Amino acid sequence: MTVEKIGYSLGPLLSMCEVLACAKMADAQENVDSLWIPESWGRESFATLGAMSQATRRVRLGTSIISIYARTPATVAMAATTLDMLSGNRTIIGLGASSAAIVEGWHGMKFERPVDRMREYVQCLKSMVSGKKVNYDGTFFKVRDFKILHQPQRKQIPIFMAAINKRMLALASELADGVLLYLRPIDELKKTVAELKCSTKGRDFEVASSFICAVSNREPDKARERAAKTLAFYVSVGKYYSKFLSEHGFKNEVQQIIAEYDKGGGQAAARLVSDRMLRSLAICGSSEECRKSLARFTSAGVTLPIIQLNPVGDSESSFRELLSTF
Repeated sequence: MTVEKIGYSLGPLLSMCEVLACAKMADAQENVDSLWIPESWGRESFATLGAMSQATRRVRLGTSIISIYARTPATVAMAATTLDMLSGNRTIIGLGASSAAIVEGWHGMKFERPVDRMREYVQCLKSMVSGKKVNYDGTFFKVRDFKILHQPQRKQIPIFMAAINKRMLALASELADGVLLYLRPIDELKKTVAELKCSTKGRDFEVASSFICAVSNREPDKARERAAKTLAFYVSVGKYYSKFLSEHGFKNEVQQIIAEYDKGGGQAAARLVSDRMLRSLAICGSSEECRKSLARFTSAGVTLPIIQLNPVGDSESSFRELLSTF
């Protein structure tokens, strides 16, 4: 089975050389729609995507995600239009609120009113990337006579919004070109996608969801262990994710994983990820198992599945196996 449209997230588990090698491989496969670079405290998204733009010719290039507290809208407008120049209009801007720990601990900013800040951020950014002069008088952003020097090559760059809770989901359906979902149990995912499609009826809106994925036909158990370790990490350090999963059927697992992570680290915590939790949230195991899992998620209404590479052994070989799987 070949998936009609798919994206891949190439994260910090890969070296820069591996990212570029995987980007070239993905670009050669027709059903690959996009490649995504996450950002937190490792590799910078736009610089990485700029390098990838020179190693690829076709796939779209997305940030998944950059924090609305880490850069001003003007800085992102300059970065996104520059990437468009380098790539031939293949940029997707993926924005998110991040978390209090990162925003306050690493960027020294107050993490407050993320939904209201996101509204102003997107409004500013849309105007800026269009190339027109921008004056904006908001609560969070005050802009006077901003006009990007190099005229953008297109009037609009797609903006996708990462969302967990209802207010951010509602804002995404109102202002964004797409939503970026992550770690939503399959039953809850179906409900959320149905609500998004209802609220965006009549316009082009992408429902993208990123999935932890590890595949190995030779060692499917090791692939499941690799996926469980990544899942345990996000549950343990991601306050919003742990709260959300606790409220949607995994309260016991979340409590146990966090307690074990604090005591024994990621490997120990991974052993407390139940099979039910792994099936509901991740794509892992053999190629056949992964194809079946992806089919369940796409049947929930996800229009752009984004596969997060978690290598089992050598990164490039693991990515080849992913490409051949889907």
